[in-house]
Amino acid sequence: MGAHNILAYIGVLFAMTSYVAYATDPTQLQDFCVGVNDPNGGLFVNGLFCKNPMDAQPDDFLFKGLNIPHNTNNKLGSNVTLVSAANLPGLNTLGITMARIDFAPYGLNPPHTHPRGTEVLTVIEGTLYVGFVTSNLPNGGNRLFTKVFYQGDVFVFPQRLIHFQFNVGKTPAIAMVRFSSQNPGVITVANAMFGSKPPISVDVLSKAFQLDQKVIQKLQSLFWMDNNH
Repeated sequence: MGAHNILAYIGVLFAMTSYVAYATDPTQLQDFCVGVNDPNGGLFVNGLFCKNPMDAQPDDFLFKGLNIPHNTNNKLGSNVTLVSAANLPGLNTLGITMARIDFAPYGLNPPHTHPRGTEVLTVIEGTLYVGFVTSNLPNGGNRLFTKVFYQGDVFVFPQRLIHFQFNVGKTPAIAMVRFSSQNPGVITVANAMFGSKPPISVDVLSKAFQLDQKVIQKLQSLFWMDNNH
């Protein structure tokens, strides 16, 4: 291989590794960093203070209760239970979180996005209709990717893209989710548009959605619930 080709190859590898580095949370500099809220208890890393490793206990790496169904008696018919460094301190700095999603029959996890993480979802029980929408395409418009999937099936929702999950069955459904970030964040589209505080200008929203201002005012007057807990 000539020197020019070698340099080109190295350049490609560097670009790929740089891309990967910026696509995920920063790599931790220690085996673990058990999160604590006491500023006198350790070093501040990744949003939480680190407990002295010599003081870490097995329970710091344990979360119980994800097998318990959660209440879906709400307007959406769904409930998201997040397991993160906030309730499983041993996850701090490891760049991952997970969640359980419970669905009532015909329950919906509404269109939303995770600004800092890719989502991988596995159906544990039931039948889900899921999908995500691409960012704006060069020739205009957005492409929708959808699939109906069943127990044991896995679906990936790329980072930042708007997506949803809908239980199309007559029985409850359960899904388990993994995120590629310690803090993936969530922006529920309808809540952000019509339930922000202070509210977005009616003029802005009526022009953006091509709706009468009275319709926008009606939407802004509704209660936009959050199913994330």
